[in-house]
Amino acid sequence: MRLQGKTAIVTGGGSGFGAGIVRKFIAEGARVMAADINSEAARAIAEATGALAQQTDVADGDSVRAMAEAALSAFGHVDILVNNAGITHLPMPMEDVPEDLFDRVFAVNAKSVYLTARHLVPHMKARGTGAILNIASTAGLSPRPNLNWYNASKGWMITATKTMAVELAPHGVRVNALAPVAGETPLLASFMGEDTPERRKAFLSTIPLGRFSTPEDMGNAACFLCSDEAGMVTGVAMEVDGGRCI
Repeated sequence: MRLQGKTAIVTGGGSGFGAGIVRKFIAEGARVMAADINSEAARAIAEATGALAQQTDVADGDSVRAMAEAALSAFGHVDILVNNAGITHLPMPMEDVPEDLFDRVFAVNAKSVYLTARHLVPHMKARGTGAILNIASTAGLSPRPNLNWYNASKGWMITATKTMAVELAPHGVRVNALAPVAGETPLLASFMGEDTPERRKAFLSTIPLGRFSTPEDMGNAACFLCSDEAGMVTGVAMEVDGGRCI
């Protein structure tokens, strides 16, 4: 029970990597809020695990404020924040991505980290403790063509993680990131353009371990970085990618 007595918020917790993190945190003894824009997905994972469901649009300040207030009301304090919610655009030349889609990608992938910080960092500072985990991507470390603005948003998240870590370290708050390769999540088809056996085979050929990241892989890595075992770890972007970035 490596997270016994801890409380956590996981955004995008209703499916994919987020759901894997929720399951692992619950299994390790944490009380968890699964926040998701899809209220049905949030309720489903809550019913399956005992987590608390919260409908949240992480790109909207009022919605994030409501999420933070609900978590503090339910738990009394928040030890762990996982910024997992994210979206992408379909593979296409950078100049063809519509402006409204560009804005949405950066609102969900980048502005959300700013908004959760606004509403939860003061609480963590006041307590002198906390762990924040940002879910980045190998796309932010080893970008590939035609996902340009998604790549850039995840590179932003990695830099944000490092600067947050430096600023918050004196307050006892650690900030890290995970960089998974694509996995069996709702975003897989978007990354590949279409989900076909041929596309999967081509994608998997670029991963030395020969498989996608799984929600369980992410849950395990997230559990370590958010536990007291990682008390000396801050500002890292841990690759959970089967060797793709080598």
